[in-house]
Amino acid sequence: MSEIYLGTTRRDRIVAEVLMAVVIAGLAIDAYVHLHLASAFDGIRTSSISQGDLFRVEAGLAIVAAVALALRPRRYTAAFAFLVAAGGVFAVLLYQYVNVGKIGPLPNMYDPFWSTEKALSLIGEAAAALAALWLVAVMHRRVRQAKHSSTAPSTPTGPPVVA
Repeated sequence: MSEIYLGTTRRDRIVAEVLMAVVIAGLAIDAYVHLHLASAFDGIRTSSISQGDLFRVEAGLAIVAAVALALRPRRYTAAFAFLVAAGGVFAVLLYQYVNVGKIGPLPNMYDPFWSTEKALSLIGEAAAALAALWLVAVMHRRVRQAKHSSTAPSTPTGPPVVA
């Protein structure tokens, strides 16, 4: 049985499904924005890779994470979605506020200006990261509860036996 359905109440399932929807929507926004902007950043490059290429990699990872979570809602797919989304948040904020410069094969991606697309990407990534982290916690708690209830000794339900 999927980890998302290990909850005992309908409310728990609804919470998990809403969290999944937020994660998937946030990753979809992330992927769309990065694919939409990739060609505009192809000129920022080193000899081996462009910023546009990195945008395409981010979009691909976001798509893979969203599809994986949709098809296989487990702690590890939620954790992968968290890592992708949180990594995007980190990269946007880092290159917004710090001129890191060129790092090995990575080009200098410093961009101190906000655009609608950048803000939309950050909002989608942040929402996906927070929801994915919450989803990991919810699924972890459910798995622990399910394991605990399956290994707990059963208590008699009938009247007490007097010897």
